[in-house]
Amino acid sequence: MQTLPESWQPVLAEELAKPYYAELTAYVDAERKEHQIFPPEDEVFAALEATPYDDVRVFIVGQDPYHDDNQAHGMCFSVRPEVKIPPSLRNIYKEMHADIGLPIPDNGYLMPWAQQGVLLMNTVLTVRAHEAASHKGRGWEKFTDAVIKAVSDRDKPVVFVLWGGHAKKKAALIDTAKHTIVQGAHPSPLSAKLFHGSKPFSQIDAALAAMGHKAIDWTIPNLKK
Repeated sequence: MQTLPESWQPVLAEELAKPYYAELTAYVDAERKEHQIFPPEDEVFAALEATPYDDVRVFIVGQDPYHDDNQAHGMCFSVRPEVKIPPSLRNIYKEMHADIGLPIPDNGYLMPWAQQGVLLMNTVLTVRAHEAASHKGRGWEKFTDAVIKAVSDRDKPVVFVLWGGHAKKKAALIDTAKHTIVQGAHPSPLSAKLFHGSKPFSQIDAALAAMGHKAIDWTIPNLKK
């Protein structure tokens, strides 16, 4: 398995030493020998790589990596620039446009958010190709719960974004005396009717302003000329 990015190593060192993590690593390594696994090994911790521990200002909690070819690259909801925008992200963009008026971009690459302190982390970090949730319950949830707790333990306040029932369960891990939670329906087509009109972006912006944080520029630049 890929090494944890440097900024996260001190806060997650105890987690990496636990027996379950060794079992998880062995399981994922064995799966890679037998099956096609997404994302590629060097992108499993891409979200933590893109957004160092001290830089997190917004934490969007995803669920399972995309399981179709070339989609997952280690950041929830994001796809590589050349990949078709998936339905959930398309709904996020529609709501962004309706909520704060930004144009809908021509690509689904969310790195510009991550580089401003938006941590885009799924609760399960690997998946077997074309088999949704195939690595659920293997230990990733314990590890990503520890990431959520580590961010919650920081003194610097963060906006946690919990979309859908799965993410909302993580609210119990978050110290709401310090941090703000923005929650709503999941942006997938199954619950998009409830997601649209929820105005998460203006809620996040207002919470950041109240914390004295700089605003996020939610613009995703178009890549096609």
